[in-house]
Amino acid sequence: MRLNRQVYLFLIMAKSLLFIPDISGFTHFVQTTEAEHSQHVISELLEVLISANTQELKLAEIEGDALFFYRENFVPSQEKLLAQIESMYTAFYSHLKLLEKHRICPCNACATAPQLQLKIVAHVGELQFLQVQNNRKPFGEAVIQAHRLLKNSVPTDNYALVSDELAQDMGMPIAYESKLFQFQTGRDTYDDKEISYCYAEIDPNQLKLRSFEDGAKVSFNCEPCLIIEKTFATDRHSLLELVTNYKYRHLWAVDAYKIEWNENEVTRLGTEHTCTIGSKQLNFTVVTKDTEPDELVYGELTTDPPPVDQLYQFFNFKSISENETQVRVELYWKARSPIKKLMMALFGKKAFRKGIEDAMERLEEVLPQVK
Repeated sequence: MRLNRQVYLFLIMAKSLLFIPDISGFTHFVQTTEAEHSQHVISELLEVLISANTQELKLAEIEGDALFFYRENFVPSQEKLLAQIESMYTAFYSHLKLLEKHRICPCNACATAPQLQLKIVAHVGELQFLQVQNNRKPFGEAVIQAHRLLKNSVPTDNYALVSDELAQDMGMPIAYESKLFQFQTGRDTYDDKEISYCYAEIDPNQLKLRSFEDGAKVSFNCEPCLIIEKTFATDRHSLLELVTNYKYRHLWAVDAYKIEWNENEVTRLGTEHTCTIGSKQLNFTVVTKDTEPDELVYGELTTDPPPVDQLYQFFNFKSISENETQVRVELYWKARSPIKKLMMALFGKKAFRKGIEDAMERLEEVLPQVK
């Protein structure tokens, strides 16, 4: 059978850098947590690591929980390599901090995400390249060695590992020490060949993590403008997922025929989505407020809804029993002009009430479809 594609093999003799960040705890994380949210968390973290690439590394492949970078004909200086490693650790742990501070979801995936760790392996060697159509991928002995170095006897899951060959080419002392890096030696045998390396456990407390606000938490000095309550025959976690997962929103939100959001992102404080109702686009931001200790809360803010200037919508979830949840929807709005206030008094409040009540009925109808 004749293949309708061309395969080329290239050999590059000069040494090239191989760089593999690998998220530690991924397998356990996925096996023991909610699959969809764990996938979102890992996707976000991989994107964060890609964005933290400061040394013009090329991404050869995304390997589940790891990224395989390389740079041809390039051996970095010690300073550049350690700066790249620090950049990725800083970005990684800053994002975990964001997930922890801004999460609203109580599921295991979101709750245990801050326990994930990162290991980075850096190696050097001569590369060969396999090119199939427009895809160009490095392979060869150095690539095999770099990946096997991920399976080592380092007694931690949060470390940076530099092969002896790379350390020698950079002129980096095997026992190099700084505030962040305290390297020590190690060696392992792969296919009867011993490979030596140095590694340093990374302490996140030594990183200059990005600072984040506590999220959009709001408070009110008045009672809600509108309250609607309804009881559902399901647990509150399932109901919260249905409300906060925007891929289901069109099934129950009244007149909403188009929802736009970042599908690779877990809903949390500060995330945004756009809802198209008729010819109007409403932009929402996730917010929260204080609630009772035994309640879960999800809130949204929009400054677009006519005839008001600002609308807060909160869903409060309270367990009545193991398979029964009371939902209390609270609306707060601000109408600045006398005309808008009059419109709300005449028909606006009634329209909001009907819209929420219809949405709650639809929510009950679609619940069995997505459980």
